[in-house]
Amino acid sequence: MHSFDEEWLAKLSALRQRGIEPYPTGLRVSHTAGELRSLFGAVPPDHRETEGEGADVKVGGRVLFRNRMGKALFLRIQDRSGGIQVYLRREEVGDDTFALFNGLDIGDFVWVRGFVMKTRTGELTVQAREAVLASKILTPFPDRWHGVHDIELRSRRRYVDLFMSEETKKTFLARSDIVRYLREFLHARDFVEVETPMLQVLAGGAVARPFVTHHNALDIDLFLRIAPELYLKRLVVGGIERVFEINRSFRNEGISVRHNPEFTMLELYQAWATHEDFMTLTEEMLGGLVERVCGTRQIPYGARTVDFTTPFRRAAMDELVAEATGLSRDALQDIAAMKSFWRKNHSAEAGEVLPSSRGGWWEWLFDAYVEEGITDPVFVTGFPLEISPLSRRSDADPTRVDRFELVVCGWELVNAFSELADPVEQADRFVEQARERAAGDPESMPFDHDYIRALGYGMPPTAGFGMGIDRLCMLVTNKPSIREVILFPTLRPEQGAETS
Repeated sequence: MHSFDEEWLAKLSALRQRGIEPYPTGLRVSHTAGELRSLFGAVPPDHRETEGEGADVKVGGRVLFRNRMGKALFLRIQDRSGGIQVYLRREEVGDDTFALFNGLDIGDFVWVRGFVMKTRTGELTVQAREAVLASKILTPFPDRWHGVHDIELRSRRRYVDLFMSEETKKTFLARSDIVRYLREFLHARDFVEVETPMLQVLAGGAVARPFVTHHNALDIDLFLRIAPELYLKRLVVGGIERVFEINRSFRNEGISVRHNPEFTMLELYQAWATHEDFMTLTEEMLGGLVERVCGTRQIPYGARTVDFTTPFRRAAMDELVAEATGLSRDALQDIAAMKSFWRKNHSAEAGEVLPSSRGGWWEWLFDAYVEEGITDPVFVTGFPLEISPLSRRSDADPTRVDRFELVVCGWELVNAFSELADPVEQADRFVEQARERAAGDPESMPFDHDYIRALGYGMPPTAGFGMGIDRLCMLVTNKPSIREVILFPTLRPEQGAETS
């Protein structure tokens, strides 16, 4: 089934009746527009390339502009590298081809073979000796797309957004550069890239609600992974001491400008390292990345300027909460004092369930008073044990763990910690998580018996790191919504659209 307008289908039929194939194959290009600009951009006006590489070139692209001047026709076509002008003369390409190209629609793809020239006004041009319709559009070209600010519409029709918006194209090229940089950075430090299962028997490695599916042949429920962590640490047990995965993960939670149900993370694990080593690695990675992609370490994000100059500030979680709330650090050890502070400053909301642990209160107050006020990167350290089920206890304070979060511009970008290698303590923490799950918390981790068995074979002292690629791309490209950095974000189906 299709919903193409009869007028446009008639154009297609008329082409075929004239013996013109509207969707040919085998058309190859010799140069992009950008390559021609690089090779011949400096030639003088009124110049023709009669010998050498420019005497016979083949280009292809989408028609963005057409102008007839008597027996001549000027087109502006665009390929992946940008635009270039094409010049057709009737006596050179023939009456049939000239008539065909004179009737092109804006948005059609064309292929042209000819020679490079520069017009008297200095416009680099390919003068056609041969020209072919390469693909006929059946949907009218959106001539007013530049005024579209609806992120959802642009996300639904990304195929339009990419060729109509240079800004959109730059964003996704920057995303590709970011991912490439991360891979190069880690490969240079002897990390091994791997792939771990997306379908998992247990949804572990993070505190989140999973998506559930069913495997018919095995007759079991499976979960789309919420994190690759427990599989990557199994590989450290197996002797791959430096390992990373740029992974797609899935969490069945709310959608917001910073959350998409399907998202991309970088997770890496390094044996014989601590979370403090990863602070240094994070500074090197992000400082170098921002400078390479943006050309500077001070970048705009909305109305803010974010400074990735190293070193980043390091501060304990309760230190930051005390600064923001005025509560003393002693008061932050007292659950009753924190609850009293909250009730003095916030009216009760229907269905509100206040934290019941010290760690829960620190996280609650941090989210409410601290996070949004952070602009430049800050390593938040000193996390409580009760909100860090996979982190190693701190030797200096057993009620805390060796963990940091990197907070930038009001949100968490990186979560990292020294890993808990003690299989007995990890099993005890899984038991506590299972109790919370049985009490009704759907985000608590299940008990992963195989992971405990893996730890029983011994894991060297290890540090782990997780970073949201989508949020990193938002920061680096100065985009306020996660939908603007994901090519095809999750959206509700259009009203009346077929879903079968």
